[in-house]
Amino acid sequence: MKSEVVHKRTNLLLEDPKFRIRPLQQVVSACTGALITACFMTPLDVVKTRLQAQQTATNKCFLYCNGLMDHICPCDPNMPSNLKPEKRLNGTIDAFVKITRQEGVGSLWSGLSPTLVSALPSTIVYFVAYEQFKQHALEFHYKYLAEVKGSPRGREIPFHIPMLSGVSARVCAVTFVSPLELIRTKMQSQKMSYGEIVSTVRVVIKTQGFFGLFRGLPPTILRDVPFSGIYWTCYENIKSMFGVQEPTFGFSFMAGAISGSLAATITTPFDVVKTHEQIEFGEKVLFTDKPAANVSNMKVRERLWSIYRLNGLKGLFAGLWPRLLKVAPACAIMISTFEYSKAFFYHYNVEKHNEALLMSNQKQNDA
Repeated sequence: MKSEVVHKRTNLLLEDPKFRIRPLQQVVSACTGALITACFMTPLDVVKTRLQAQQTATNKCFLYCNGLMDHICPCDPNMPSNLKPEKRLNGTIDAFVKITRQEGVGSLWSGLSPTLVSALPSTIVYFVAYEQFKQHALEFHYKYLAEVKGSPRGREIPFHIPMLSGVSARVCAVTFVSPLELIRTKMQSQKMSYGEIVSTVRVVIKTQGFFGLFRGLPPTILRDVPFSGIYWTCYENIKSMFGVQEPTFGFSFMAGAISGSLAATITTPFDVVKTHEQIEFGEKVLFTDKPAANVSNMKVRERLWSIYRLNGLKGLFAGLWPRLLKVAPACAIMISTFEYSKAFFYHYNVEKHNEALLMSNQKQNDA
């Protein structure tokens, strides 16, 4: 009985506007997690992108080398995935070995700079937007319970709130960083010098218009929006299942890994489609002397069917293991760091509020 009273009191304190995490504190929390996650997870993202990229039907291949730029040369069109046997990546471990041996260890961090550039604003928009959407949705829900149904405010978060909040936050974040995501994917699938980035953007705008920078946005939304809905719904329900309001680092780490793994598995086919579309776009626009003005606008379901017809179910889930190896720890690191930082700032706000009360009382006593 005593523990239940303490739990209710803690829950009320966490929801008290005086102690609530400020948007700027949410930004700092999100940035910390993003920096740590990006540095550790980029190699797995590179491997995942390479495994997916080698499926694309093309009459060209990329010579992997230690230079600033890979050269393009004709390949045997009858070769599986148009790659020579010694260049073909056969699984996650083989990809790590071949990429490291042929291109150097540093190539595993290809695209880290644009990843950081896109990860920081994306993570800020995503996590801050999620917290704000969830907060306002909960306030509306509790107000509805009190005024319409006359019910007391409950402890559990309704099923639909984290799902809708996650979906809304992800749409905002994905749209915001879509141009940087295009460049990052190209840098990971094929070596690019940093000096070519500006000219690459110019080529895209010149041949495809401004909206060419958002190439791959629809399949990215189809991949990331369901991912966020599934992820946050699972995560918040795991917290509710164990009655956790302020999770420990270990709890949020495990809950984040489980939620991320489930969401990643379900949405992998859309990740494959996004990579195929951006790689094809790169071949026809970015890495050619004569950029094409018209690029195939195949619908997502058509691309899914095309990949399935050529490579079967295995093709739709190409890169699943490196994606899971990246997403599970990435989600675990990100959410545990975010929750830990939120807890730090929450207790910081409580201490500052108590200090302000003490100073106010002292002034009144002195007067």
